[in-house]
Amino acid sequence: MTTSTQIQLIARPVGTPTPDDFRTVTEELPALTEGEVRVGNEFISVDPYMRGRMNDTPSYIPPFQLGAAMTGGAVGRVIESTADSLPVGTPVLSFLGWRDVAQGQADQFTPVPETALPLSAYLGAAGMTGLTAYAGLLRIAGLRSGETVFISGAAGAVGSVAGQLARLLGASKVIGSAGSAEKVALLKERYGFDEAFNYRDGAVGDQLRAAAPDGIDVYFDNVGGEHLEAALDVLNRDGRAALCGAISAYNTESEPTGPRNMGNIVTRTLRLEGFLVGQHQDLQPEFTQRMAGWLSDGSVVFDETVVDGIENSVEAFLGMMQGANTGKMVVRV
Repeated sequence: MTTSTQIQLIARPVGTPTPDDFRTVTEELPALTEGEVRVGNEFISVDPYMRGRMNDTPSYIPPFQLGAAMTGGAVGRVIESTADSLPVGTPVLSFLGWRDVAQGQADQFTPVPETALPLSAYLGAAGMTGLTAYAGLLRIAGLRSGETVFISGAAGAVGSVAGQLARLLGASKVIGSAGSAEKVALLKERYGFDEAFNYRDGAVGDQLRAAAPDGIDVYFDNVGGEHLEAALDVLNRDGRAALCGAISAYNTESEPTGPRNMGNIVTRTLRLEGFLVGQHQDLQPEFTQRMAGWLSDGSVVFDETVVDGIENSVEAFLGMMQGANTGKMVVRV
């Protein structure tokens, strides 16, 4: 029998999660039945949206079950198979998440091409993360050539890709915010942002206004809160905002306060639209083709923060929620 080490949620956090809300267990896996595969995960993804799934509240995706393995993106290779479609050695993606060995019917796993990219890229720039940036800029914000774009949380998994894609999709100026001087330097020196600022250095609104004296046309929001209010202050007439996330409010124990300048939406005829990447899977073939070229020729670069060991998945998740990552945070199993 093969065993699987898994991370389970055992208590619903109040405010910021703690290690006591989780446990690590090892379970024996049954023999494969017809059409099943067993996959040795090589990397698992930790993502901000997972915090919402720890609450037992209605949302676009069911909450995590207490006492069950945490689900989410994972990539690995088939190590045993009774399915002709997925022979041993096939690299695959799944949503079975926080475990070192995953097992299930073959249709729960999606094969990915063998390329020069590390498999972890399919959890990041070449996967859901990159598609989120692409869909948000192209379809939700309708980015047009010559426009100015502001991206919050720009050194994170989605933001770092979104900044580079904005330039490739025609933006004339790309501005980003991050949480340290080191990350600000990275935005400008590695990811090609024209302007960047540390949101811890002062009021976001003042810093954004200084970086964009002529205003912005598109806002890609990963943070919410003060960043959204600042963007509403400087969005030009007919500006658009693609609302991807609001990590600043995910651990709050009280109701967050909304922006105080919502009237600008009317007076400047702005459009704000929230979106979920799962609603834009029809863009996947187009995105995959374009991103493969951009990654191959160096037009898009990506970084990862890697934490080793399935037993350290909770540490990785908590660190990501506090901004400890540059680029995509993954756990190397």
